[in-house]
Amino acid sequence: MNFPTLSESLHFNGLSALYRIARILGTGGSLPDIMASVLEILDVEAGMQRGMISILNADNSQLMADVTHGIPDSAKVRGKYRLGEGITGKVVATGKAIIVPDIRNEPAFLNKTGARKNLKEKQRSFLCVPIKAGSHVVGALSADSVAASEADKLTPQLHFLEAVSDLIAQLVQQRRKQTERIAALEEENLQLRKTLEEQGKPAEMIGNSSSMREVYRQIGQVALSPTSVLVLGETGTGKELVARAIHQKSACADGPFIAVNCAALPESLLESELFGHEKGSFTGAFNKRIGKFEAAGGGTLFLDEVGEMPPSAQSRLLRAIAEKEFTRVGGDEVIRADVRLITATNRNLQEDVGEGRFREDLFYRINVFTIAIPPLRQRGADVLLLADYFVKKYTDLHQKKIARISTPAIDMLSAYHWPGNVRELENVMERAVLVAANHTIEGHDLPPTLQIKGVAQQQNRKGTFEAMVSAYEKELIVDALKDTRGNQTAAAELLGTTKRVVQYKIENYQIDYKRFKKS
Repeated sequence: MNFPTLSESLHFNGLSALYRIARILGTGGSLPDIMASVLEILDVEAGMQRGMISILNADNSQLMADVTHGIPDSAKVRGKYRLGEGITGKVVATGKAIIVPDIRNEPAFLNKTGARKNLKEKQRSFLCVPIKAGSHVVGALSADSVAASEADKLTPQLHFLEAVSDLIAQLVQQRRKQTERIAALEEENLQLRKTLEEQGKPAEMIGNSSSMREVYRQIGQVALSPTSVLVLGETGTGKELVARAIHQKSACADGPFIAVNCAALPESLLESELFGHEKGSFTGAFNKRIGKFEAAGGGTLFLDEVGEMPPSAQSRLLRAIAEKEFTRVGGDEVIRADVRLITATNRNLQEDVGEGRFREDLFYRINVFTIAIPPLRQRGADVLLLADYFVKKYTDLHQKKIARISTPAIDMLSAYHWPGNVRELENVMERAVLVAANHTIEGHDLPPTLQIKGVAQQQNRKGTFEAMVSAYEKELIVDALKDTRGNQTAAAELLGTTKRVVQYKIENYQIDYKRFKKS
């Protein structure tokens, strides 16, 4: 019985292995997983053990064992080669494959991973071929093989490994082009976001925190459309400033901007204030009056605290929005409403809808585009930017000379929780400017509420340090993922850390990074 020669056997097995490798390379999985599968096939089907794919680093100065098979992870990290160092380094430096018939007799074989330290007495061969992306060598593919007394007898195996390397190189080139296209799109998206920020940022609004940059982007997105906008935020966060910014950047900027605080008017007067009334329509209606809807024609009507609106006014408002027309109280003349509507509230309107305090159909009419303004306590360094802005504003107004805010005062401003938000900060800084005895605002110039923490506030902070740090860390990671559209590598670069750390934190905090790719 005639047995096939080594060359013939390899030819048969090699074709089968190449077929399987080609199929795996076309699956579209992650590059490390695909490479690991390729090395496994080399081991199982072609008898090439301890396979390793080494890739050049960013500055093309060093090779790193990027993917391995049959080599422990602890040994993998030691597999670093400079260009020209060892067999692998020479292959990448010259772009030519190398065969080592017996690694025991080759001084250039360095075995940096130490994976073969227990094979010193066994004769093994080593093959290494370059991985080329076009004309450039980007790495090397190497593996152990059945020993041969002469290099020529390993030529078929070398050709087989070169064929595998060519397939890998093609995939690497495809992925590189995809990465470049994705990077270009991400850069384009970032530039678009920056453009929207610049377009949407009003001169009156101070702040560079990520949450405020998102507000500026949203203003830029919605300003030029006639869409109804609902502005959400706590009292004192600047909801009217956002509404004015939308109006100023809209197509109706030349028209009037009319603001109405729905919570400041009694129920009996609100409908008359909004829609006007005819003479004699109710006691005290001595003259016909034009309402705010009519006065805002060709411009913007801003309804602040719309959640406080009584049911009867909600019905009239719904009709004015849905049909773009209304009648004055006590009248029957139909008036067209050519108005851009912006509403605002500090309430949870969805809860109010569920409890019957706010009409569901009206909620969906005004909630077409929502802008949520963050409270001041969540805006980080914006507190100090705003404090400086208000100091300058009130030093000019009150004709005083204030040069700076002292470090203790800065610490107090940064530590305070600001329940009244920007409005409270403005009042605090105006008071500080007035009472300051010299050119510096000191800690004692600030109100007592900023200088002494109550017992309850102190107790609330006990045992929360780790939770606060985790919450801040999670916020940083989420912001970075938003800015990079879910790209973990780019997020790691923004944060000045490694992708491995970011991936660990994403898993630990259960952050769904994929949802940012759709944003």
